[in-house]
Amino acid sequence: MTYQLLLVDDELHAIEGVKSDLDMDKLGLSRLFTAYNMKQAKAIIESEKIDIMLCDIEMPQGSGLELLSWAREQYPHLITIFLTSHADFKYAKEAIQLGSLDYLLKPVLTDELENVIRRAQGIINHNSEMIRNKQSHQFWMKHKSLVIERFWLDLINHTIPSNPEAIHKHAEYHQLPVLDDAIFFPLLISVKKWNKPLSRRDEKIMEYALKNSAEEIITGSQLNGVFFFLDRGTMIGIFAADILEDGNLDQLPKACNHYLEMCREYFYCSVSCYLGKPVEAQGIAGLVTSLKQRDRNNVAFYNEVFPFVERMDTTQSIGLPDLNMWFSLLKTGTKDESIREVEKSLEQLVQNQIVDANILHQFHQDFMQALYSFLNISGIQAHQLYGDEASRRLSELAGHSVTDLLVWVHHTLDKAVQQTKAVEETETVVQTVQRYIEQNIGHDMSRDTIANHVYLNPDYLSRIFKKETGYSISDYVLNERINLAKELLSQTNIPISSIASSVGHTNFSHFARIFKKHAGLGPTEYRNQFGKK
Repeated sequence: MTYQLLLVDDELHAIEGVKSDLDMDKLGLSRLFTAYNMKQAKAIIESEKIDIMLCDIEMPQGSGLELLSWAREQYPHLITIFLTSHADFKYAKEAIQLGSLDYLLKPVLTDELENVIRRAQGIINHNSEMIRNKQSHQFWMKHKSLVIERFWLDLINHTIPSNPEAIHKHAEYHQLPVLDDAIFFPLLISVKKWNKPLSRRDEKIMEYALKNSAEEIITGSQLNGVFFFLDRGTMIGIFAADILEDGNLDQLPKACNHYLEMCREYFYCSVSCYLGKPVEAQGIAGLVTSLKQRDRNNVAFYNEVFPFVERMDTTQSIGLPDLNMWFSLLKTGTKDESIREVEKSLEQLVQNQIVDANILHQFHQDFMQALYSFLNISGIQAHQLYGDEASRRLSELAGHSVTDLLVWVHHTLDKAVQQTKAVEETETVVQTVQRYIEQNIGHDMSRDTIANHVYLNPDYLSRIFKKETGYSISDYVLNERINLAKELLSQTNIPISSIASSVGHTNFSHFARIFKKHAGLGPTEYRNQFGKK
């Protein structure tokens, strides 16, 4: 560390004498400033960072005592040492009262001057350390919760290995209390469902409010803990061992239930809370993984506090509904009966407490198999029928909960039954295709494009279209184009090349050949014979 020193004396020879006595490098002085009166000294102090001031007392334009009095108010960090020719007790007393470090008589010995400067430097170093410590403490207090959250997140995500040595090392690094042999109690809070539509930004705001409320309602009930979001919709609370004392552990479920009520009433969400068990720090990551798995498997129950269960049996065999029964119901077109059977099957699984994420996934897959088989025999393409954004979103959510699965079942059956009825009304489907062809006569159209428009398998559509009209789809499109070209040639003066383009032919020669083949005349001959005179 280097220091800047200011010499203040109205006598030039006194300043030069002190300058010659000081070994700048030895004393770590980076710069030395000189002033010959109080005005000059103030200007230097205001423009430069002066650490130490050596100052005479008696000066004609303001005394050193006056300068010190001003400096103490404006620059309290400045260390002042008086150098004077007057051994006056009154001066010495006032100098000490104003806070000068020392009072030296001229001529001062070099060793004595160096010693007092070193004392001043020691005070400066101590004060700087105090300031740094204070700033560090203020930073720690301001960011304490963030540091603690980061530590637990790193431990849960295995950035910090789950062994005592690594945990101890990282706790020391983050200036956290020593965690050796300490006991903690984790819990997991899961937002199972938002009860009103929220943008991702609104959701983040609500998550911030949920965290603050958890700290106030749960931690604030005489429990020493911290809350943080592990990932979207999943919040972790970790409590210190003192919750195990004086019956505090009994307060936790009560506080959590109160929190769930607040979430339901004020934060528009359904929440589940899973209590852990007392563990040392190295057991936190594994226990949180267990709580996350339990939350993933909770597909039926919201707004509840779940006590810790050491191990849940997820290997039990269950009897899922018969696919043939679903298939038969779908074939008869009884949508309401199909839905009732799905609800009945799920309700039975929930009542028996054997439905989890895996079973719900199996149920979902089996129902899709029955549904797709039904769509296939009806000639309906599933990827076309359910390719819209709403269907994709509901399908993704279907495995989250029983409620979400039922929403998806309602949606898929509604669309399937509506489309099946439309297919059964063959005339309606054919008319839809004919209207589509008419509206797009100038565009490139394939059998597949037209089939996609009505969500039907191309082969299936071709069969019912030919049965109804007597034409294949390609022949029908060609006839419509030739008929429109005839009308335009006979009724208008539009250039033949433009007519060719308007009926879907970009190559004029090809259009002329096709037209002559079906009309018996070329386009020009046809206009000459049948056009307006």
